[in-house]
Formats: sequence, structure tokens, C-alpha cells
Amino acid sequence: MPTYIALLAGFGAITLLTVWLPQALRRAPLSLPMICVAIGAVVFSPSVTGLSLPDLKADLAVVERITEFLVILSLMGAGLKIDRPMSAASWRLTWRLLGIAMPVTIVLFAVVSAWLLGLGLASAVLLAAVLAPTDPVLASDVQLSAPNSEKPDDTRFALTSEAGLNDGLAFPGVMLAIALASTADGDPWFWRWFSIDVAWRVTMGFFAGWALGKALGWLTFRLPSKTTLAKTGDGLVAVGATCLVYGLTEMMNGYGFLAVFIMALGLRSEERGHEYHETLHEFAEQIERVLMMVVLVVFGGALVATDIFSPLPTATVMFGIAAICIVRPISGFVSLIGSPTPLAERVAISVYGIRGLGSVYYLAYAAQKADFTGIDTIWTTVAFTIVLSIVLHGVTVTPVMRLIDRKQGRVEAE
Repeated sequence: MPTYIALLAGFGAITLLTVWLPQALRRAPLSLPMICVAIGAVVFSPSVTGLSLPDLKADLAVVERITEFLVILSLMGAGLKIDRPMSAASWRLTWRLLGIAMPVTIVLFAVVSAWLLGLGLASAVLLAAVLAPTDPVLASDVQLSAPNSEKPDDTRFALTSEAGLNDGLAFPGVMLAIALASTADGDPWFWRWFSIDVAWRVTMGFFAGWALGKALGWLTFRLPSKTTLAKTGDGLVAVGATCLVYGLTEMMNGYGFLAVFIMALGLRSEERGHEYHETLHEFAEQIERVLMMVVLVVFGGALVATDIFSPLPTATVMFGIAAICIVRPISGFVSLIGSPTPLAERVAISVYGIRGLGSVYYLAYAAQKADFTGIDTIWTTVAFTIVLSIVLHGVTVTPVMRLIDRKQGRVEAE
């Protein structure tokens, strides 16, 4: 059988599963990412089909671009889902998670990786930075569902807004690792890193995203009524806006991840309750879901068909467990001390900081920019931590979120 025909049939099956599985798994202690990884592990297992995969670590540019596109689509969808206007008060949980939990997580990850894995400073910082952001792609079970549907739900709002912003805000940490790995002794790298990779690129990401979001909002809702983009009713606008804003921001040397999420918030602010936001979100989410399933199937296959887990050191297992079960929950909970949010919701926000494909993007990006000692160890650790997050969070998130909804008196949608 020609490989193309087999791939075509496989893609069709994945697309159908994309539609059916979310409904089938709605009340089950399983998640869509878990099923995708399991399918990939079975399909590409040498003892089952004998299908082979290229070494993903040898095709870093391809891995980078595919995960990059997936993440920016996910960030667009996350921004469109948020009904609350951005403010100091209504986003207080988000600011705590970004300003306290994320820096503490990076420092603890770096310390633990240096201790357990024996990584040098640059490599420890890289591992910490790529695993620090929560993932907007794999976290649909703990995020808001769609535009204009938000209930009084601090848990889902905090996790959605955190994932939307910290994917862009992790970039300074990654750039710090690159600077540490590639700068000669005596080179005044710190000021260059701080002024460009922190101050300029973060600021440009925010301002470009907001300005372009407002401009797109005007084109979508404010033009003479017969010529607005909203009149087209076409969800493809979401993809066009995402790619345009990401590309323009990167050309201005800003952080495109940050700009895409902020753009979506700016677009929402122009006509917050308009039903066209639902069309945009639905279209972006459908493309994101299909691409996510394909990537996760390949990821699951890579776990069994390549040497990424061969061997799987005990220190790597210990780091993954510490990262998911200790560091993130503690740093998240500490950041929320003093918040009026109920205890059960604070615990859920702290625990469900899911790690995922954004980490793969950052690692593929950084590995092409500098030579890091122990890079194979970093790849193995990142892959194991993602798998552990997918499994532990996937098994527990549905019953836990249902329990919190009942405790807070929220009626679950049927």
C-alpha cells in the first residue's frame, strides 16, 4: 500500500476522532491529549506496525515551525474566549500567577535540574524556562469554553489568561539561557539581554498586539455596516489575523506569542458581546484541534520509535515528578495567598498548570541558537514531564473540575 494512501486514511481517522472524542470523553477521567499520545505510541510501535519516524531532534526547524503555528492558533483562541476586560482588579489572579508563581517556578526548576540532572547554568536555565509556561494547547479541559459563555469561574479564567500570557513571557528566560550558552567571558551580555530581550521585545509585544487588535476590531466591526469583516461571517479571519499580527510583531522584533494573545483581547474589546467572536473562535479551535491531534500522535510515536526515552534516567523521573507534583503546586499556591478566591479553586489553579507543546517549541528554537551541554538530557526531561502532565492532569481534571463546580454552585452545561 502506498505510504501516501495510508497517511491520507490516517489523517481522515484523526479528523473524525477530533470531532467525536471531546463529546465521548466529556465526563470520563480521560483527556483528548492522552488518547492522541496513546494512539501514536501504538501506531508507531515497532512491534505493532513497524512504521518509522524521523528523529525529531534532527529536524528542529520543522518541529519549531509546526509547534509555533499550533501555539499561536491556540493563543488566538484563548484570547477570544476571555469575556473580562483586562484590569488590575478583575485579572488579579493572573497577575499573581505571572508575577510570583512563574518567576519562582523558573528559579526552582533551575535549582532542581542542576541538583538532580547535573546541568550547567545555561542548560539549567533553559530547561527551567521551557517548562515554566503553562500550555494553551493542551489545557482545554481547564479553560473557558467559548466567547460570551463565561460564568463566575475564577479557576478557568485564571488558567486561561495565565496560559495566554506566560507563553510569551517565557521568552526572556529562553533568551537568557541562549545568552549564557553563547556569550564569551567578558562580553557585557546582560545589558543587551535586558534591554532588547526583556524591555523592548515584551513592550513591543504588548503594544503591537493591542494596536493591531484595535485596528482589526475597527475593520471587523466599525467600518460602514456592509463592509465589515463581521458581515462575511467567515471564521477564516481568525487565522489571517493570527498570522498577520504574529508576523508583523516578529518583524518589529517583538514577541509574537504575546502580541497574538493581546490582539485577541483587543479585538474582543471593540464589540465584546458580538456573536462573530464565537465564529472566529470556533474556526480557530477546529484547526487547532486537528493539528494538535496530528502533532500529539507523532509525539506519542516518537516516544516509542526513537531513543528519546532510551534510557530513561531515574533523575529525569524524579525531576518530572517534582516539577508537576511539587514545584508548580507550591509556587502557584504561594502566589495566591491572601486572595479571596475559595480554597478549593486556589488549589485547582495551583495544580493544573499543564505543561505541553509550547515547551517543545521553545526547546527546538533554543537548540538551534546555541550549543547546550546535556541537550539530550533536556529533551528527555521535557518529553517525560509533558507525558506525566498529560497523564496526571488528564486523569484527574474532569472529576476535580466537576467537584469544584458543584461546590461553587455552578450548573454544568449538558
